[in-house]
Amino acid sequence: MSDLTHIDADGNAIMVDVSDKDATERTATAMGSVYMEPATLKLITDKGVKKGDVLSIAQLAGIMGAKRTPDLIPLCHPLALTSVKVELTTDDKRNAVDITATCKLTGQTGVEMEALTAVSVAALTVYDMCKAVDRAMRLGDIRLIHKAGGKSGEFKGE
Repeated sequence: MSDLTHIDADGNAIMVDVSDKDATERTATAMGSVYMEPATLKLITDKGVKKGDVLSIAQLAGIMGAKRTPDLIPLCHPLALTSVKVELTTDDKRNAVDITATCKLTGQTGVEMEALTAVSVAALTVYDMCKAVDRAMRLGDIRLIHKAGGKSGEFKGE
């Protein structure tokens, strides 16, 4: 019926069987941004947001999000992540908080969804912590920028 891996011949949703795949080292890196008003970015950099240190809390939320990916995304395998790194930086020229997440493991399936979830949850946390002062913030440009390991090899995005 389809070349989609999560759909069987009858059109039913399935979790991909990875039991015959070799366990290899796998990594994935994703990026995204939260765009905001200059005054909001200044509040973040000055640690003046009433809810707390936005960048530190969003970093922790991103790590937690990566670990909870199979609870959030249907058909994702629960994985034994060996590393999750989430970095948040500010860009005054673009009025943005930029988020990068890298996930690693040695296993039978990739960690792309974990990296993308980490970025998404961190971005949502930035929004949640600052929405009282800037409801017009935009989350954007969330994408996979690198993937390595497994049968499909390496992927490099921008």
